[in-house]
Amino acid sequence: MNATSFEPTPDPDRAPDDAAGPGRVVLLTTSHRVAPGLLSWPAWQTLRTADRIVCADGAHPQLPYLREAGLTVDGASPSAAELVDACAGGRTVVVVAAGEGEPALTDGLARLAGSGRVAMPELELLPASYDLPGARLLDLVQVMDRIRLACPWSSRQTHKGLAKYALEEAYELVEAIEDGDRDELREELGDVLLQVVFHSRIAEDDPEAPFSVDDVAAGIVTKLIHRHPHVFGDGTARTPEEVRETWLRTKAVEKGRLSVTDGVPVGQPALALAAKLSSRVRAAGLDVPLPAGDGPGYDLLALAVRAEADGVDPEAALRAAARAYRDAVRLTEEQARRK
Repeated sequence: MNATSFEPTPDPDRAPDDAAGPGRVVLLTTSHRVAPGLLSWPAWQTLRTADRIVCADGAHPQLPYLREAGLTVDGASPSAAELVDACAGGRTVVVVAAGEGEPALTDGLARLAGSGRVAMPELELLPASYDLPGARLLDLVQVMDRIRLACPWSSRQTHKGLAKYALEEAYELVEAIEDGDRDELREELGDVLLQVVFHSRIAEDDPEAPFSVDDVAAGIVTKLIHRHPHVFGDGTARTPEEVRETWLRTKAVEKGRLSVTDGVPVGQPALALAAKLSSRVRAAGLDVPLPAGDGPGYDLLALAVRAEADGVDPEAALRAAARAYRDAVRLTEEQARRK
Protein backbone atom coordinates (compact mmCIF):
# COMPACT_ATOMS: atom_id res chain seq x y z
CA MET A 1 0.00 0.00 0.00
CA ASN A 2 1.39 3.38 -0.96
CA ALA A 3 0.96 6.37 1.26
CA THR A 4 -1.91 8.52 0.07
CA SER A 5 -2.11 12.27 0.23
CA PHE A 6 -3.29 13.74 3.48
CA GLU A 7 -6.18 16.10 2.98
CA PRO A 8 -7.69 17.56 6.10
CA THR A 9 -11.18 18.58 5.11
CA PRO A 10 -12.08 21.64 7.12
CA ASP A 11 -15.81 21.86 7.67
CA PRO A 12 -17.20 25.35 8.19
CA ASP A 13 -20.20 23.81 9.91
CA ARG A 14 -17.90 22.76 12.80
CA ALA A 15 -17.38 26.33 13.92
CA PRO A 16 -19.07 25.74 17.30
CA ASP A 17 -16.58 22.94 17.97
CA ASP A 18 -13.61 25.26 17.58
CA ALA A 19 -14.00 26.15 21.21
CA ALA A 20 -12.87 22.62 21.95
CA GLY A 21 -9.34 23.74 21.22
CA PRO A 22 -6.60 22.75 18.81
CA GLY A 23 -6.99 19.04 19.46
CA ARG A 24 -4.44 16.34 20.07
CA VAL A 25 -1.72 14.49 18.15
CA VAL A 26 -0.83 11.07 19.53
CA LEU A 27 2.37 9.45 18.29
CA LEU A 28 1.80 5.73 18.83
CA THR A 29 5.01 3.69 19.10
CA THR A 30 5.33 -0.08 19.20
CA SER A 31 8.16 -2.52 19.76
CA HIS A 32 9.06 -4.95 16.99
CA ARG A 33 10.12 -7.36 19.75
CA VAL A 34 6.49 -7.79 20.84
CA ALA A 35 4.04 -9.72 18.69
CA PRO A 36 1.86 -7.41 16.54
CA GLY A 37 -1.60 -6.80 17.93
CA LEU A 38 -0.50 -7.06 21.55
CA LEU A 39 -1.07 -3.44 22.48
CA SER A 40 -1.66 -1.84 25.85
CA TRP A 41 -5.18 -1.06 26.97
CA PRO A 42 -4.57 2.74 26.87
CA ALA A 43 -3.38 2.33 23.29
CA TRP A 44 -6.53 0.47 22.23
CA GLN A 45 -8.71 3.05 24.00
CA THR A 46 -6.95 5.90 22.21
CA LEU A 47 -7.19 4.18 18.84
CA ARG A 48 -10.91 3.45 19.22
CA THR A 49 -11.78 7.01 20.23
CA ALA A 50 -9.51 8.79 17.73
CA ASP A 51 -11.03 10.89 14.97
CA ARG A 52 -8.41 9.73 12.53
CA ILE A 53 -5.59 7.17 12.42
CA VAL A 54 -2.75 7.54 9.94
CA CYS A 55 0.22 5.33 9.09
CA ALA A 56 2.63 6.10 6.27
CA ASP A 57 4.20 2.61 6.34
CA GLY A 58 1.97 0.34 4.33
CA ALA A 59 3.90 -2.70 5.54
CA HIS A 60 3.64 -1.81 9.22
CA PRO A 61 3.09 -5.10 11.12
CA GLN A 62 0.32 -3.58 13.24
CA LEU A 63 -1.92 -2.64 10.30
CA PRO A 64 -3.66 -6.02 9.77
CA TYR A 65 -4.53 -6.21 13.46
CA LEU A 66 -5.85 -2.67 13.63
CA ARG A 67 -8.06 -3.28 10.65
CA GLU A 68 -9.18 -6.63 12.04
CA ALA A 69 -10.31 -4.69 15.11
CA GLY A 70 -12.53 -2.61 12.84
CA LEU A 71 -10.37 0.51 12.77
CA THR A 72 -9.86 2.63 9.65
CA VAL A 73 -6.23 3.50 9.04
CA ASP A 74 -5.26 6.03 6.37
CA GLY A 75 -2.08 5.31 4.46
CA ALA A 76 -1.09 8.95 4.63
CA SER A 77 2.10 10.84 5.37
CA PRO A 78 0.96 14.25 6.57
CA SER A 79 3.20 17.24 7.01
CA ALA A 80 3.32 18.92 10.39
CA ALA A 81 1.08 21.75 9.21
CA GLU A 82 -1.47 19.33 7.74
CA LEU A 83 -1.53 17.38 10.97
CA VAL A 84 -2.14 20.53 13.02
CA ASP A 85 -5.00 21.51 10.70
CA ALA A 86 -6.52 18.03 10.99
CA CYS A 87 -6.67 18.40 14.77
CA ALA A 88 -8.57 21.68 14.69
CA GLY A 89 -11.84 21.68 16.57
CA GLY A 90 -10.64 19.34 19.29
CA ARG A 91 -10.03 16.34 17.05
CA THR A 92 -7.56 13.59 17.94
CA VAL A 93 -5.27 12.21 15.25
CA VAL A 94 -3.20 9.11 16.01
CA VAL A 95 0.01 8.62 14.04
CA VAL A 96 1.15 4.99 14.06
CA ALA A 97 4.91 5.48 14.00
CA ALA A 98 7.30 3.47 11.89
CA GLY A 99 10.02 1.43 13.57
CA GLU A 100 12.52 4.28 13.38
CA GLY A 101 9.95 6.78 14.64
CA GLU A 102 8.74 9.82 12.72
CA PRO A 103 11.68 12.26 12.94
CA ALA A 104 10.60 14.45 10.01
CA LEU A 105 7.13 14.88 11.45
CA THR A 106 8.23 15.53 15.01
CA ASP A 107 10.90 17.98 13.85
CA GLY A 108 8.26 19.83 11.82
CA LEU A 109 5.92 20.00 14.80
CA ALA A 110 8.76 21.36 16.94
CA ARG A 111 9.44 24.10 14.39
CA LEU A 112 5.78 25.11 14.30
CA ALA A 113 5.62 25.17 18.10
CA GLY A 114 8.76 27.29 18.23
CA SER A 115 7.39 29.83 15.80
CA GLY A 116 4.78 31.00 18.27
CA ARG A 117 2.37 31.71 15.41
CA VAL A 118 0.40 28.47 15.46
CA ALA A 119 -2.08 27.20 18.01
CA MET A 120 -0.52 23.81 18.58
CA PRO A 121 -2.50 20.71 19.44
CA GLU A 122 -1.57 18.72 22.52
CA LEU A 123 1.31 16.42 21.63
CA GLU A 124 1.44 12.99 23.26
CA LEU A 125 3.86 10.08 22.92
CA LEU A 126 2.06 6.83 23.67
CA PRO A 127 4.11 3.62 23.81
CA ALA A 128 1.64 0.92 22.82
CA SER A 129 3.94 -1.99 23.63
CA TYR A 130 6.99 -2.29 25.82
CA ASP A 131 10.08 -4.46 25.68
CA LEU A 132 10.24 -7.03 28.44
CA PRO A 133 13.58 -7.72 30.17
CA GLY A 134 15.72 -9.74 27.80
CA ALA A 135 13.92 -8.49 24.69
CA ARG A 136 17.17 -7.38 23.07
CA LEU A 137 18.22 -11.03 23.01
CA LEU A 138 15.71 -11.40 20.17
CA ASP A 139 17.73 -8.85 18.20
CA LEU A 140 20.88 -10.88 18.79
CA VAL A 141 19.21 -14.06 17.56
CA GLN A 142 17.97 -12.29 14.42
CA VAL A 143 21.36 -10.71 13.70
CA MET A 144 23.13 -14.02 14.20
CA ASP A 145 20.71 -15.76 11.86
CA ARG A 146 21.37 -13.21 9.12
CA ILE A 147 25.13 -13.43 9.61
CA ARG A 148 25.03 -17.22 9.49
CA LEU A 149 23.21 -17.08 6.16
CA ALA A 150 25.08 -14.21 4.49
CA CYS A 151 28.62 -14.10 5.88
CA PRO A 152 31.18 -16.26 3.99
CA TRP A 153 33.16 -16.91 7.19
CA SER A 154 30.31 -17.45 9.65
CA SER A 155 28.37 -19.71 7.31
CA ARG A 156 31.26 -22.21 7.26
CA GLN A 157 31.94 -22.39 10.99
CA THR A 158 31.48 -25.57 13.04
CA HIS A 159 31.29 -26.32 16.74
CA LYS A 160 34.85 -27.67 16.71
CA GLY A 161 36.17 -24.69 14.78
CA LEU A 162 34.68 -22.25 17.28
CA ALA A 163 35.68 -24.15 20.43
CA LYS A 164 38.91 -22.22 20.92
CA TYR A 165 37.05 -18.91 20.83
CA ALA A 166 34.76 -20.02 23.65
CA LEU A 167 37.83 -20.61 25.81
CA GLU A 168 39.41 -17.31 24.82
CA GLU A 169 36.26 -15.33 25.55
CA ALA A 170 35.82 -17.06 28.91
CA TYR A 171 39.36 -16.15 29.93
CA GLU A 172 38.87 -12.56 28.79
CA LEU A 173 35.70 -12.40 30.86
CA VAL A 174 37.59 -13.61 33.93
CA GLU A 175 40.26 -11.00 33.31
CA ALA A 176 37.65 -8.23 33.07
CA ILE A 177 36.15 -9.39 36.37
CA GLU A 178 39.54 -9.36 38.06
CA ASP A 179 40.39 -5.93 36.63
CA GLY A 180 37.11 -4.49 37.90
CA ASP A 181 36.50 -2.70 34.60
CA ARG A 182 32.71 -2.42 34.25
CA ASP A 183 32.73 -1.41 30.59
CA GLU A 184 35.07 -4.26 29.74
CA LEU A 185 32.95 -6.65 31.78
CA ARG A 186 29.82 -5.74 29.82
CA GLU A 187 31.64 -6.19 26.52
CA GLU A 188 33.14 -9.55 27.48
CA LEU A 189 29.79 -10.83 28.70
CA GLY A 190 28.46 -9.98 25.26
CA ASP A 191 31.28 -11.92 23.62
CA VAL A 192 30.53 -14.96 25.77
CA LEU A 193 26.82 -14.64 24.97
CA LEU A 194 27.70 -14.52 21.28
CA GLN A 195 29.39 -17.90 21.58
CA VAL A 196 26.19 -19.41 22.98
CA VAL A 197 24.00 -17.91 20.26
CA PHE A 198 26.52 -18.76 17.51
CA HIS A 199 26.79 -22.42 18.55
CA SER A 200 23.00 -22.63 18.86
CA ARG A 201 22.58 -21.27 15.34
CA ILE A 202 25.10 -23.78 13.99
CA ALA A 203 23.17 -26.53 15.76
CA GLU A 204 20.03 -25.62 13.80
CA ASP A 205 21.76 -26.76 10.60
CA ASP A 206 22.61 -30.22 11.91
CA PRO A 207 20.82 -32.75 9.66
CA GLU A 208 20.50 -35.45 12.34
CA ALA A 209 20.01 -33.76 15.71
CA PRO A 210 19.19 -30.07 15.23
CA PHE A 211 18.30 -27.78 18.10
CA SER A 212 17.86 -24.03 18.45
CA VAL A 213 18.67 -21.32 20.95
CA ASP A 214 15.10 -21.73 22.25
CA ASP A 215 15.84 -25.36 23.05
CA VAL A 216 19.02 -24.29 24.84
CA ALA A 217 17.12 -21.69 26.87
CA ALA A 218 14.29 -24.12 27.64
CA GLY A 219 16.78 -26.67 28.90
CA ILE A 220 18.54 -24.32 31.29
CA VAL A 221 15.22 -22.91 32.55
CA THR A 222 14.02 -26.42 33.37
CA LYS A 223 17.31 -27.22 35.08
CA LEU A 224 17.29 -24.04 37.17
CA ILE A 225 13.73 -24.59 38.36
CA HIS A 226 14.38 -28.24 39.22
CA ARG A 227 17.56 -27.45 41.13
CA HIS A 228 16.00 -24.62 43.12
CA PRO A 229 13.13 -26.32 44.95
CA HIS A 230 13.57 -23.76 47.75
CA VAL A 231 12.61 -21.04 45.25
CA PHE A 232 10.09 -22.75 42.94
CA GLY A 233 8.83 -25.53 45.20
CA ASP A 234 8.33 -26.48 48.81
CA GLY A 235 11.99 -27.16 49.58
CA THR A 236 13.99 -25.25 52.16
CA ALA A 237 17.51 -23.87 52.00
CA ARG A 238 18.46 -21.12 54.41
CA THR A 239 22.19 -20.87 53.76
CA PRO A 240 24.43 -20.88 50.67
CA GLU A 241 25.83 -24.19 51.85
CA GLU A 242 22.38 -25.79 51.92
CA VAL A 243 21.70 -24.43 48.43
CA ARG A 244 24.92 -26.01 47.18
CA GLU A 245 24.08 -29.34 48.79
CA THR A 246 20.64 -29.32 47.15
CA TRP A 247 22.18 -28.46 43.78
CA LEU A 248 24.77 -31.24 43.92
CA ARG A 249 22.31 -33.83 45.21
CA THR A 250 19.75 -33.01 42.53
CA LYS A 251 22.42 -32.96 39.84
CA ALA A 252 23.74 -36.37 40.89
CA VAL A 253 20.25 -37.86 40.62
CA GLU A 254 19.65 -36.23 37.22
CA LYS A 255 22.92 -37.50 35.79
CA GLY A 256 22.78 -40.93 37.40
CA ARG A 257 26.35 -40.50 38.63
CA LEU A 258 28.07 -43.18 40.68
CA SER A 259 31.15 -41.15 41.63
CA VAL A 260 31.62 -37.61 42.89
CA THR A 261 34.25 -37.24 40.20
CA ASP A 262 31.78 -37.91 37.38
CA GLY A 263 31.24 -34.83 35.26
CA VAL A 264 34.46 -33.08 36.30
CA PRO A 265 36.17 -32.10 33.02
CA VAL A 266 39.79 -33.24 33.15
CA GLY A 267 40.70 -30.89 30.31
CA GLN A 268 40.41 -27.78 32.47
CA PRO A 269 43.50 -26.05 33.91
CA ALA A 270 45.29 -28.33 36.36
CA LEU A 271 44.90 -26.18 39.46
CA ALA A 272 41.21 -25.72 38.77
CA LEU A 273 40.87 -29.48 38.25
CA ALA A 274 42.56 -30.22 41.58
CA ALA A 275 40.35 -27.69 43.37
CA LYS A 276 37.18 -29.07 41.77
CA LEU A 277 38.02 -32.63 42.80
CA SER A 278 38.80 -31.44 46.32
CA SER A 279 35.49 -29.57 46.47
CA ARG A 280 33.54 -32.64 45.38
CA VAL A 281 35.29 -34.84 47.93
CA ARG A 282 34.72 -32.37 50.76
CA ALA A 283 31.06 -31.82 49.86
CA ALA A 284 30.48 -35.58 49.88
CA GLY A 285 32.08 -35.93 53.32
CA LEU A 286 34.67 -38.40 52.05
CA ASP A 287 38.03 -38.90 53.72
CA VAL A 288 40.43 -39.43 50.83
CA PRO A 289 44.17 -39.12 51.54
CA LEU A 290 46.22 -37.35 48.93
CA PRO A 291 48.29 -39.68 46.76
CA ALA A 292 51.91 -39.97 47.86
CA GLY A 293 54.54 -38.89 45.40
CA ASP A 294 57.54 -36.71 44.83
CA GLY A 295 57.89 -33.73 42.55
CA PRO A 296 56.20 -30.37 41.96
CA GLY A 297 52.99 -31.96 40.69
CA TYR A 298 52.17 -33.53 44.04
CA ASP A 299 53.29 -30.39 45.86
CA LEU A 300 50.95 -28.31 43.72
CA LEU A 301 48.12 -30.78 44.30
CA ALA A 302 48.54 -30.45 48.06
CA LEU A 303 48.60 -26.66 47.81
CA ALA A 304 45.47 -26.62 45.62
CA VAL A 305 43.56 -28.90 48.02
CA ARG A 306 44.59 -26.79 51.00
CA ALA A 307 43.62 -23.56 49.25
CA GLU A 308 40.20 -24.92 48.28
CA ALA A 309 39.57 -26.06 51.85
CA ASP A 310 40.40 -22.52 53.02
CA GLY A 311 37.92 -21.01 50.55
CA VAL A 312 40.58 -19.79 48.12
CA ASP A 313 40.39 -20.46 44.38
CA PRO A 314 43.93 -21.67 43.64
CA GLU A 315 43.60 -20.91 39.95
CA ALA A 316 42.61 -17.30 40.64
CA ALA A 317 45.28 -16.99 43.34
CA LEU A 318 48.03 -18.19 41.02
CA ARG A 319 46.73 -16.01 38.21
CA ALA A 320 46.85 -12.95 40.49
CA ALA A 321 50.41 -13.82 41.51
CA ALA A 322 51.36 -14.32 37.87
CA ARG A 323 49.91 -10.93 36.96
CA ALA A 324 51.99 -9.35 39.73
CA TYR A 325 55.01 -11.16 38.31
CA ARG A 326 54.17 -9.82 34.85
CA ASP A 327 53.99 -6.28 36.22
CA ALA A 328 57.36 -6.75 37.90
CA VAL A 329 58.85 -7.92 34.60
CA ARG A 330 57.53 -4.86 32.81
CA LEU A 331 58.86 -2.58 35.52
CA THR A 332 62.30 -4.16 35.26
CA GLU A 333 62.21 -3.77 31.47
CA GLU A 334 61.19 -0.13 31.75
CA GLN A 335 64.00 0.57 34.19
CA ALA A 336 66.47 -1.11 31.88
CA ARG A 337 65.35 1.04 28.94
CA ARG A 338 65.88 4.21 30.96
CA LYS A 339 69.55 3.38 31.68
